[in-house]
Amino acid sequence: MLDVRQYPVAVDEIGLFPLGIVLLPTEIVPLHIFEDRYKELIAECLELEQEFGLVYADDDGIREIGTRASVTEVVERFDDGRLNVLVEGGERFRVTRTTRGRPFLTAEVEPVDDESDATDEDAIARATASFRALAAAVEAEPAEPDETSPRLSFELASTVELAVESKQALLELRSEPERLTLLADVLDALLAGLEAARELDSRAKQNGSRLT
Repeated sequence: MLDVRQYPVAVDEIGLFPLGIVLLPTEIVPLHIFEDRYKELIAECLELEQEFGLVYADDDGIREIGTRASVTEVVERFDDGRLNVLVEGGERFRVTRTTRGRPFLTAEVEPVDDESDATDEDAIARATASFRALAAAVEAEPAEPDETSPRLSFELASTVELAVESKQALLELRSEPERLTLLADVLDALLAGLEAARELDSRAKQNGSRLT
């Protein structure tokens, strides 16, 4: 749980949007903006071409590490001020302290960078293989991953529907090889679950077709 205090506006202070989702760097997600405080936040970001911070929140509170988000498209505006927008994940941040003074939550933040720029060819190969295997299993045709990208883990994960716990864990890791390894484990588990479900479905259909 974050400690909310009263602080003056700081240079690195941004508006926060706590949600029950995790936004990864490079990921694009739709948002429906209907609360007045977030209408104000998004309107301000659009007018000033600023980013806001999207942080995962649940019954346990708001997480310290989130993602800067920018509005890439206003899909629809409603007469009552509601908005449908697309936002894209940018750099990660850590909340150092939350602040008040606006209708929406604000916070002073610091960047979250990887501890090194080391690459691991085995981790890259395994993650991309797991990604391709899952894509083939669901008969999807995603764009070919750029295996030279320093944010490959995020680029792969952003195209798969993952549990918020897995996405938050990826967001918090500060090593690309570790993220790729975790992502491969998650993708392999998804594939195994899919195959098991299909096997059960196949057996159920066979049993149902037997004569009694």
